[in-house]
Amino acid sequence: MGAYGGPARRVESGASETMLLWGLGQPASHRPNAFARQGLPAFPIDACGRRISLHQQPSSFRGASGVTGAVVWDSAVVLAKFLEHAADGGLLPVRGARAVDLGAGCGLVSVVAALLGARVVATDLPDRVRLLHKNLEENVGGSARVAELVWGDEYELDPELLLWLDPEAEPPELVLGSDVVYSEEAVGDLLATLTRLAGPRTTVLLAGELRNDVVVECFLEAAMAEFEIGCIEQEQWHPDFRTNRVAIFILLKKKTPPPLPVESP
Repeated sequence: MGAYGGPARRVESGASETMLLWGLGQPASHRPNAFARQGLPAFPIDACGRRISLHQQPSSFRGASGVTGAVVWDSAVVLAKFLEHAADGGLLPVRGARAVDLGAGCGLVSVVAALLGARVVATDLPDRVRLLHKNLEENVGGSARVAELVWGDEYELDPELLLWLDPEAEPPELVLGSDVVYSEEAVGDLLATLTRLAGPRTTVLLAGELRNDVVVECFLEAAMAEFEIGCIEQEQWHPDFRTNRVAIFILLKKKTPPPLPVESP
């Protein structure tokens, strides 16, 4: 599907997909944080032939605000290592691709995409980009940019960063996101942003932790109005980074049907 050359199981409906993921995968029976280490001040991981270290703020995560972008989550680890595995296997052309990372958090997915050669704009809410910027600067320098982005119909992305993605302001080849499907209230704004960012040649890759089947079903049902959706099963992931608590979805914007010809009177 899209730029991804590997197999993906087509999602027929939100209800059937959540029944499959929860019925067969039993995510609640698998331990959380199989790969993440949220109590540490820094999260280390090997990727793209080097050691990556990302600053975390466990105290912010545990506080009343519950800032989820302050620590690395398993979904980010799975997606980052999937990108590396798929790129190394020639299944995903990342080098030279323009990529936007939504809800980038600590920046792991953005860092790996940049190390693989993508032109990355990492985005998150205004109060969360300081840590993101620090992690990108220390791990990839100027190979990625950071932008504030609030999801929804009226969002604005810095014009200079759009030009950095492509002088013609064409839609990016890749839109990435980890743990961006987390509440029913956020589904509408997330889809509005995905719809505006994605073009006919954009491949959207979203990894999410399977905490709430109602939220996942809500997202899938709503997204199917604008996107073709597939599920990339674990056999295609990096063999050392697989867990039933995470799913990876691939989304492609549906083609707009041509207008019907106007009959002459």
